Amino acid sequence: MTNRIPRAFKGPRKLITKGLLIVYTGSGKGKTTSAMGVALRALGHNRRVAVVQFMKGKWPTGEVKALKKFGTMVNVTSVGDGFTWETKSLKKDVKLATTAWKQCLQLLKENKYDLYLFDEILYALYYRFLPLKKVVRAMKKRPPTAHIILTGRHAPKELIRMADLVTEMKEVKHPYKKGILAQSSIDF
Repeated sequence: MTNRIPRAFKGPRKLITKGLLIVYTGSGKGKTTSAMGVALRALGHNRRVAVVQFMKGKWPTGEVKALKKFGTMVNVTSVGDGFTWETKSLKKDVKLATTAWKQCLQLLKENKYDLYLFDEILYALYYRFLPLKKVVRAMKKRPPTAHIILTGRHAPKELIRMADLVTEMKEVKHPYKKGILAQSSIDF
């Protein structure tokens, strides 16, 4: 058995301040939940947070209700018609994704927030509702101290390569497979 000494860490010791590009992706649950946890943490440190939700349904989610209680410290925009399997018009989906993306760009241009959460944007890229090149370009030009979180399945390799932190959620077990539908306060 090897003796592990906690103080033997040889990693970086110098504090570097840099806005991080964070990607939460994968087939498992928890991508938006993790991102909202980071938003809550940022708010706890009196940081300003901007959230743009792509493809979210029209029902009010618990996380949006909670974030709105922080008043002017949070800017929340939800755009979309719901889940991709509920879509009725590809043209409308592209238009809504473009509207959400324009909101993201405007927020980044204003540079008034410390954390930007672009929730479900990876789906918009996967379904080609948005051009990947434009998103990559915007991430390269993002404000240097701003943290950005991108969520959704199917993260493109280009974004994974440029991200500072990538977490892949892996589904091991899901109640839906037993016929248990999404539940308030757990799933939305």
